[in-house]
Amino acid sequence: MSGDFLGIYENSVHKMRVVIPAVLKNKFSAAAKETVICTLGPNNSVAIYPLDNWNALKEKLNKGDERSRTLLNNLIDFACLEQKLEGPGRIRIGDELLKTAGIVDSVIIKGDGSYITLWNPDTFRAIREERKQIHNKEYTPMDYKI
Repeated sequence: MSGDFLGIYENSVHKMRVVIPAVLKNKFSAAAKETVICTLGPNNSVAIYPLDNWNALKEKLNKGDERSRTLLNNLIDFACLEQKLEGPGRIRIGDELLKTAGIVDSVIIKGDGSYITLWNPDTFRAIREERKQIHNKEYTPMDYKI
């Protein structure tokens, strides 16, 4: 399986295309065949799944409860055609997904474990700040110790 996508990167959007950083692209397994599925992500982001992870997610959600199957139907409904990475890891993002996420000229690319998300930079920073404040109230330095 592809993954452990970690890290946050900022890049530009050019002609509805985004370059996935090499550090993330290098985490694609051979089973992904350098192919991705782009669909609606959490909090109006764009989710990018390597093909092997997409197939595993479909299988998991299809075996789940009604909520899981509805999520799968939504992800399929918003998904762009499967596509090969171009050149240095460039992918084309559908216009509807870009508009939904509010992505225009600049994009935050975030590794989210088994998939990658694309964010409008302002939306990303606002959500990140909110989560950071909740985190700081919940956890102390003692929670970080081994």
